[in-house]
Amino acid sequence: MTLPTRAELSEQIRKAVDGEPLSRAAALAAMERLERSPETILEPLLEAAQESGRRGHGRVISVSRNVFIPLTNLCRDRCGYCTFAVQPDSPRAKTWLLQEVRDTSRRAFANGCLEALFCLGDKPEVAYRGYRAWLDERGYARTTEYLVDACCVSLEENLFPHSNAGILSAEELALLRPLNASMGLMLETTSARLRERGQAHFHAPDKEPGARLRMTREAGELRIPFTSGILVGIGETAEERVDTLFAIGELHATGGHIQEVIVQNFHPKPGTPMAHLPMPSDALMAGTTALARLVLGPAMNLQAPPNLSPTSLELLLRAGINDWGGVSPLTIDFINPEMPWPELDDLRARTEAAGYELRDRLCVYPELIANRPDFFAPDMYRRLRAATDAEGWPTARKAVADVHPPTPAH
Repeated sequence: MTLPTRAELSEQIRKAVDGEPLSRAAALAAMERLERSPETILEPLLEAAQESGRRGHGRVISVSRNVFIPLTNLCRDRCGYCTFAVQPDSPRAKTWLLQEVRDTSRRAFANGCLEALFCLGDKPEVAYRGYRAWLDERGYARTTEYLVDACCVSLEENLFPHSNAGILSAEELALLRPLNASMGLMLETTSARLRERGQAHFHAPDKEPGARLRMTREAGELRIPFTSGILVGIGETAEERVDTLFAIGELHATGGHIQEVIVQNFHPKPGTPMAHLPMPSDALMAGTTALARLVLGPAMNLQAPPNLSPTSLELLLRAGINDWGGVSPLTIDFINPEMPWPELDDLRARTEAAGYELRDRLCVYPELIANRPDFFAPDMYRRLRAATDAEGWPTARKAVADVHPPTPAH
């Protein structure tokens, strides 16, 4: 592939602001320069991405006030950077009872939350006999069936479920669709190389890129509002990072269902095989986020988790994001427990100081609620419309600035 010259790259970046998506060659040239000499490319990327984001979303930055429910932290995968998944004999091993889901959901609603974020390990019943027996005793053959009932419980407590349940079949997606306002699966990377021995996903069969692409595509066929994203810093190359962004764009072009794309940074964690690796730099994260905006276009909802980059929120706003994702006033980030959520008042203050307005949203974005009833089961759509105004923004709860988060429950 012939990469563009510096002048050609600048011209393509300029055109991207006007809605002409950045070419793969231009994106790769920019990504390689971000790695080699970020000072030569970062500012033009930020300027273009911020303008593109404003054209798509104005000066509104959204956030979903949620409760994080890690239904089970048993998982058959062993990613090189993960501390969420544990073995059954770990003192941290836990599968939530439905009554715990109910109690937490009720408390969450009382604290202003509207989203129940279900996050759980991949297919633990395949790997662990004791967990299979636990499910069987309660009348379940697989974790997905248990998740269905957990979603029902949260719905009964006035929360909207959003499930990140790992790799699911089309049948399982269809089973969960009526009970979830939205669902998600981080693509993370399209790199099959990272499945090789010594790489981040060697012990993680569910991180096979083909399986993740298949599930994301099937979610589109089923009309499920879907979250995807890229994980930066797990050993991928500049080209693999660009390939991942373009794969997400292609999936959305086909299915029209990817409601948000998360640009997430790797965090090294003690006790993991990748504990010695450095975090990606602020420049690389901001530049990758800006490239995501220019590749995916002004209309895409682009998110960066604020707890993972607490000192560079303003830089990420300049990189074209329009969303902070889920922030909980009640529970920790169980995937990154070492990184506390920002207090919502502080997040609002920093967002406003940068020239933006912070607004609550549901786990599904307003434009889908307002314009795409075909993306929801009838009862779910009735619930969403009852909770939102004509544009799809929530109406029944207090504004972000009015709620002071209590001490986390966990």
